[in-house]
Amino acid sequence: MTLSKAEQTKLPANARPYRRIAVIGTGSWGTALASVARRAGREVIVWGRDADTVEAIAERRENPKYLPGIELPEGIEATTSMEAALKGAEAVLIVTPSKTLREVCGKMRPHLPDGVPVALCAKGIEAQSGLLLGEVAGSELPGHPVGAISGPTFAKETVLGHPTAATVAFEFSYADRLDPQESPAARLALSMSSDVFRCYISDDLVGVEIGGAVKNVIAIACGMMSGAGFAENTRAALITRGMDEMKTLAEVLGGRRETVTGLSGAGDLTLTCSSTTSRNMSLGTQLGQGIAREDCFDGKPVVVEGEVNSISVIDLASRIGVSLPICESVHAVLHRDADLKQTFRDLWSRPIEAEPKGLGIFLDHPFGEPA
Repeated sequence: MTLSKAEQTKLPANARPYRRIAVIGTGSWGTALASVARRAGREVIVWGRDADTVEAIAERRENPKYLPGIELPEGIEATTSMEAALKGAEAVLIVTPSKTLREVCGKMRPHLPDGVPVALCAKGIEAQSGLLLGEVAGSELPGHPVGAISGPTFAKETVLGHPTAATVAFEFSYADRLDPQESPAARLALSMSSDVFRCYISDDLVGVEIGGAVKNVIAIACGMMSGAGFAENTRAALITRGMDEMKTLAEVLGGRRETVTGLSGAGDLTLTCSSTTSRNMSLGTQLGQGIAREDCFDGKPVVVEGEVNSISVIDLASRIGVSLPICESVHAVLHRDADLKQTFRDLWSRPIEAEPKGLGIFLDHPFGEPA
């Protein structure tokens, strides 16, 4: 909904920030978001499973496991007790791996104060059900507004205070339309914003979630081609056409294509596809160099969200009849033992299509198999 200038002048000057924010998860991004909220003036408590990490955050203002050597802001509380973490919380950020979301929501349910909004800060689609993470959290935490925080955000840069921007998305209820300044999206955006962390507000949760889930898969594709020796032309093509796959899937599921051109789509995609700081890009690069999957990351068991997401994204796209050629190529290499170089040669030799699709042109490629 777009407000006229006259309507905008009638709105209050500002929403009310949330006073106390609980962050569920003490990984690098959870720690970074706790730092963001604290710098913005909020009371912050983080919950984690690992007692040593929790103690280090609380006592030494450091997360030695994920962000070693970086000093965290003063005043961040930390606990291994879910009850203690959620007591008095006015908003909650869930920053645990996507595959553990349902379990974590179950642990939260008995202790979460009524009506408290929950923002998801992991990205993906549930493997077993094909549900977006917002749908998973909504089913597990009825009565709580569910949203997401997403954007081009490397954790280390964020916690160091480099200027960063992200989108805060919640579906808007009828009451939120009448008084948007009091919506969970507006209040959380205000609560997290500071001189170095800038939030934007969205009511398109589906579009934001799809961008976050698919961009990790596209980043693996970019890494694969970079590792195989190709350069910027190739990466630019994959980013652009990958964004089209994100738009297509978002639109079919009820999101808006324009959302995918924003921070949570194009912004996050560009960042993730541009640096091996991203585990997704790094995995793809190593595979493109011919390193066996079990030997990537020096043999360490590193969780790569795009590797998991490639299965759920393709399963979902297949069920709803959407073609995602780049994601399908990544899935084939990761999970069907397809030859990487031949798979991407086939991707480039697919039938020639129009851009935009409305032209309706579809031609056999002279170097490809007839359609």
